[in-house]
Amino acid sequence: MLNIPGLASAAVKAAPFPHFYLERSVSPEHIQDLIADFPQLDQGGSFNIRDVETSARFRQFVEQFESEEVRQILGEKFAVDLQGKPMMATLRGYSRAKDGRIHTDSKTKLITVLVYLNEDWQPQSGRLRILRSGTDMDDYTDELLPGPSSMVAFKVTDDCWHGYPSFEGKRQSIQINFLTGEGVRAKHQFFHKLSAKLKALFR
Repeated sequence: MLNIPGLASAAVKAAPFPHFYLERSVSPEHIQDLIADFPQLDQGGSFNIRDVETSARFRQFVEQFESEEVRQILGEKFAVDLQGKPMMATLRGYSRAKDGRIHTDSKTKLITVLVYLNEDWQPQSGRLRILRSGTDMDDYTDELLPGPSSMVAFKVTDDCWHGYPSFEGKRQSIQINFLTGEGVRAKHQFFHKLSAKLKALFR
């Protein structure tokens, strides 16, 4: 299902930090099926994929990122050795007005990959911006559509600033992270699971 040729040929931009954008990361015949399979998540925040009921097809798509072929492609693009590094997959289905604020990813993450599974994106807000700094949402080099199967991938650095203008509503994405170690994955998964339980409790 993953568009391996497109992934392999995607050009990495070095500035303001190493990243690339792929408009179609899913083979055309599978895009609508994966969008339809995306779990119904009507609350904000990230959910461990293993804590959410998903189809076998959806899990199979995510598991492709574990393959040696994909690890090698991403590792070579960003000059990061992913051999033996644990992978974590989380899902987001709903954006709250407060989401999308400027941030960098945790240093426990080596590479972040975002795959968006939305229909054609019409709103002007909610579009991911690759930023030059951590202070100005309008100082960006790229504004990327979270459309059907679009992918953004970047190397986690001290200055990998990104975010999107406030948007509230359905905004579906898979986040893949390659992490520095197994203990880190367990810690991330624990806190995502705890957060999901708390949200369900107070819903």
